Amino acid sequence: MACMKLGSKSEVFHLDGHTWLCSTGLQSDVIIEIGDTYFHLHKFPLLSRSEALAYLIGDHSSENEKKCVLQLHDVPGGAKTFLLIAKFCYGVKMELTTSNVVSLRCAAEYFGMSEDYGEENLIAQTENFLNEVSGGWTDSLKALETCEKVLAQAEELHIVSRCINSLAMKASADPSLFSWPMQGGSDMRNPGGTVFWNGIRTSSAKPHPVGEDWWYEDVSLLRLPLYKRLILAVRSNDMKPERVAGALMYYAKRHLPLLGRESSIESGNFAAPRSTISGISEADQRNLLEELVGLLPDQKGVTPSNFLLRLLRTATMIHASPSCRGNLEKRVGAQLDQASLQDLLIPNTGYSVETLYDIDCVQRILDHFMLVDHDNPTSNYIVDEEQMMEGSHFPTPITTVANLIDSYLAEVAPDVNLKLAKFHSLAAAVPEYARSLDDGIYRAIDIYLKAHPWLTDSEREQLCRLMNCQKFSLEASTHATQNERLPLRVIVQVVFFEQLRLRTSVSGLFYVSENLDNSQNPSGNLALARNDLHTEAGAKHGRIVVDDMKKRVSELEKECLSMKQEIEKMGKTKLGSWNNLFGKFGFSQSKSKPGDPKASKPTDTKESPTSSAPLVNGGEHHNNESVE
Repeated sequence: MACMKLGSKSEVFHLDGHTWLCSTGLQSDVIIEIGDTYFHLHKFPLLSRSEALAYLIGDHSSENEKKCVLQLHDVPGGAKTFLLIAKFCYGVKMELTTSNVVSLRCAAEYFGMSEDYGEENLIAQTENFLNEVSGGWTDSLKALETCEKVLAQAEELHIVSRCINSLAMKASADPSLFSWPMQGGSDMRNPGGTVFWNGIRTSSAKPHPVGEDWWYEDVSLLRLPLYKRLILAVRSNDMKPERVAGALMYYAKRHLPLLGRESSIESGNFAAPRSTISGISEADQRNLLEELVGLLPDQKGVTPSNFLLRLLRTATMIHASPSCRGNLEKRVGAQLDQASLQDLLIPNTGYSVETLYDIDCVQRILDHFMLVDHDNPTSNYIVDEEQMMEGSHFPTPITTVANLIDSYLAEVAPDVNLKLAKFHSLAAAVPEYARSLDDGIYRAIDIYLKAHPWLTDSEREQLCRLMNCQKFSLEASTHATQNERLPLRVIVQVVFFEQLRLRTSVSGLFYVSENLDNSQNPSGNLALARNDLHTEAGAKHGRIVVDDMKKRVSELEKECLSMKQEIEKMGKTKLGSWNNLFGKFGFSQSKSKPGDPKASKPTDTKESPTSSAPLVNGGEHHNNESVE
């Protein structure tokens, strides 16, 4: 820490209770009262250094010859700073430091201690010291912190702006180009043993690498008004938005206690407490959060989605302004494909709580995403249906968001208070082309139907129109045909499309089998066979594949028969009218026997890829969602 010693005399001031006395052997003729502290001093030392004191003492002496008493309760820095002023006037040794130079500079201006009242007066000396302080990171930061005590006077003297500009310049510069201590403000020696003396490296060792976030922790100690001005200053210096966002994230995590709190259904931590948290009131947290949100860079992808969602969760808990929450929702919506399910589960803390999670908030976020995604000319909305059935994965934002929303719907579906209209609206907001497979939306609908058994047949039909049975995987189709919660029409559709898929696969395998047979060498030409070893090996491999396919086709036929039997059990009273429909679909009325040659025809089933979360087992988050 920089310091400078002033004066030469030994200590002559001593404290008696709340009174400072000067032991010069002369009786004091002026009393200065600051707060509850009294200073018994002498006129001459004060008159010779201070224009303001000379004026005040002169006016008082012309009115009354008695002892002069002055009340100066508005001295910058209070009694502690005035004691240093008095010592300077008496020539007593004192020390200028980064901790007292700002208040002394403001007090010197207050008392008019210019060069007209003595050479090397306090204004000049404190100003020179401040110029030296501004050259170092640690000293500039310390001086800026002390400005908060005398902020009005420091602003008038431009001390605040000088410190902020100095810090902003250093934070925006490449840290590898400078040799001042960076991290913590007090690391004068790096791990390699290099010593710094007055900013000069005294060792030839390589400097310890410093990251771009070296200044985050130091400036996080500033109070919000000064911190906000510093962030605006570094942004004006063309600092990368990622670094600005990183600094704001660090500051938020340090000063917003709720930001780091995990809320869960099990613990019931959904409502923000009305009392203060870690000494910070809810109103202060609300003001801090709203200010930080306004400072975040606008560029898409600069601020991580998980952090934005944590801010949004905190904003709902402390009831931040609607404009602040709307701002966060738009930011999240612009990059919703980068969010995770856990971060999207925002507790419902409204005054009329209906559901555990804030469904309306997620609906607005999704609407913002769809608006941005449609406006993006690079978005690819044309997806070949055959490729989707083959399980091709398109890592586009819309497909990622579709999977995310399906998982979210499955998570909130067990809530008995979740109205059908809200569930349907959120599910329908995702366009059909966005889902390569409908296993996810089927799982969510199944969970919702299980948690809401009172739904009417028409409501179940309405809900099931959200999914496309042709885009079910084999596993989802198998589950659906045994699902008593689904309307019978949906089950019939699933069976029909599965049967159609099976027949298509069998026809394709007949073609593949014939090609493999024709690929054999019918002439028995040994020379040709030697030249076609590679072809023969491929044919052998093909026959193995065909054998496997035969086995799989046999299993599929058995599954289809089982499906039909289940349907007959479910709708004994209604199936009379469905028999003609089954006949049109081409379902066999007789069971296949193990030795039936039709069950062993060479086939080639092209299975749709299974869903990422097995439906039969109930999924990742709910173990009670399997078929009972």
